[in-house]
Amino acid sequence: MQETAIMLSTTELLAIPGLPLLAALIVGLFGWVLKEQLSHTITSGSVILSALLSIHVFMQVLDGASFYGDFWTWMISPGFGANPHEFIVPVGMMIDRLTAIMMIVVTVVSACVHIYTIGYMHGDPGYSRFFSYISGFTFSMLVLVMGNNFFTLFFGWEAVGLVSYLLIGFWFKRESAIYASLKAFIVNRVGDFGFLIGVLAIWYYFGSFDYKTVFGMVPAFVQQGHVLSFMGWEMTAVTFICLSLFVGAIGKSGQVPLHVWLPDSMEGPTPISALIHAATMVTAGVFMVARCSPIFEFSDTALAAVTLVGAITAWMCATIGLVQNDIKRVIAYSTCSQLGYMFVACGVSAYSVAIFHLMTHAFFKALLFLAAGSVIHAVMANQDLRNMGQLRKYMPITYITMLIAGLALAGVPPFAGFWSKDLIIEATMVREMGWVGDFASFAVLSAVFMTAFYTFRMFFLTFHNSDRVPAEVKSHVHESPKVITIPLMILATGALAAGAWGVLGLDIANPEIANGYFGTSLFVLDAHNPLMMIAEEGEGNGWYHFIFTAPFWLAVGGIALAYAMYYRETALPAKMVAISPALHRFLLNKWYWDELYEVVFIRSAQRLGNFFWKSADLGLIDKGMIHGGIIDSIASGAARMRQMQSGFVYHYAFAMVIGVFGMLTYLLLKA
Repeated sequence: MQETAIMLSTTELLAIPGLPLLAALIVGLFGWVLKEQLSHTITSGSVILSALLSIHVFMQVLDGASFYGDFWTWMISPGFGANPHEFIVPVGMMIDRLTAIMMIVVTVVSACVHIYTIGYMHGDPGYSRFFSYISGFTFSMLVLVMGNNFFTLFFGWEAVGLVSYLLIGFWFKRESAIYASLKAFIVNRVGDFGFLIGVLAIWYYFGSFDYKTVFGMVPAFVQQGHVLSFMGWEMTAVTFICLSLFVGAIGKSGQVPLHVWLPDSMEGPTPISALIHAATMVTAGVFMVARCSPIFEFSDTALAAVTLVGAITAWMCATIGLVQNDIKRVIAYSTCSQLGYMFVACGVSAYSVAIFHLMTHAFFKALLFLAAGSVIHAVMANQDLRNMGQLRKYMPITYITMLIAGLALAGVPPFAGFWSKDLIIEATMVREMGWVGDFASFAVLSAVFMTAFYTFRMFFLTFHNSDRVPAEVKSHVHESPKVITIPLMILATGALAAGAWGVLGLDIANPEIANGYFGTSLFVLDAHNPLMMIAEEGEGNGWYHFIFTAPFWLAVGGIALAYAMYYRETALPAKMVAISPALHRFLLNKWYWDELYEVVFIRSAQRLGNFFWKSADLGLIDKGMIHGGIIDSIASGAARMRQMQSGFVYHYAFAMVIGVFGMLTYLLLKA
């Protein structure tokens, strides 16, 4: 085992992902014996302990501790073809400031989700199976963020995809859940194919999967000017690697055009919606791009692509969220939009701000989902906002925590989202990227208004507005039990304080420190660093002051409009729909992305499949080779042979005599 800077206990580091894995295996194999209480005690206890260990590691990392080393070799193969590099796949860990904060986010949010699930899933026939899955999910994400090489990253990347498939389709007797899980799995395979190409290209060009080895070789590799050519189109090798990796991030993090699986993942139970959308799977793409900043910084084309895709997603998904009526789908499209913000931050080289927003978003988005789950639980699994209203009278804790989450998502100070989202907007405005930067600035600013509007549209329709709860449901409406409300209060603390803690406590946005809190765990070229540009151009500048305050007033404007339409003048939304029904239908149908894919991919695949089935399978094989050839010949021969089996002894005796006579004749002639 090779180690550097051994200041962290390897036993402690292995226990952090190992405990959730062990719990997942025990409960998954023996849940039918353990029943509910032991199942949630084992899994929740292991994840809580993992969270405590992660906090301990984080405190040590703040004091300067780190770890980088391999534990064992998974596989080894000699070089082949034109590539002389030996194919070595190690299993190791890299614990730096980026990893430490991701460990905190993953384990703390996961622990809250585990506790919440005890109350939410009580009585479900798949109770133990669900706890096994979410513990396995936590393990997979920890492997992804803690690994020290691209193959370990890829293992965790695929593992979260597999477990998410199982969780989205958890209620497998629902046809919609099966469809959603398959959709998520297939769409992610498209992205993961690009990601795998990028990982293999890294091994091909650098001869290693190891982060430090690859990142250290990148500057010299770029200087060598490796170029790929295809049909007269040329691209630098480093751009090809970055774009291939980013294709994986597009799929995993629900960015346009591979975003279509993310809203449909709402078919899974609400706890997994919180886990997937807040702290784990969907943030994997943002983490990967930030981790690979030493590669992306040397490709302006890749950075522009990341910015453009993120900006389109942030704006487009915000427009869709304006009119959705399913409470969980509103939050799901919000997730797509907020992930777009994070990718815009990565594209403008503000990786530290992207991870900062990832951290704050994890708290308030998990809180939003779990609060929505508390509401759904109270109204007997009804998710339609049109069947809610006036719930604040029955659910005061859920009401207050969801208000905190909504204010954080809208970016209202001093809540967490204000600190991180405003930094992304500032970084986008000062970074010169031509028309891409101009569009990104417009997208992130306009999305602030839409985010505040759809968030508080959902809030007012749920807790205020008129009472539209069906009479047969109203008698069951009550505040959720403590096992549900306590995680809400814990996450509400994060949604309230995480932003201020990041800026004032961790110096995440301090331009005087390289990458702020993250230090050398992220890499930014000086010419690209937007935090330094903000510090140089912004102080005392009226234009900078406008940028700083514009998001606040846009958020206030969005909240005010939602208040006017869904609290004061509740007949106004119907009038606006009547004015532009086509636009409303367009947004309600999610820009018709599903219908487009239905026509372009699904029907085309069905037609191709039907062609091969009818012409090749039925026509060529069944009728030509089988029924008119092999099978008919075998059947005809078998029929003739069957005639010889008469069942009469004298027929068999006669055949034996003829056989003996023929053999003797052959021997005599041969002699």
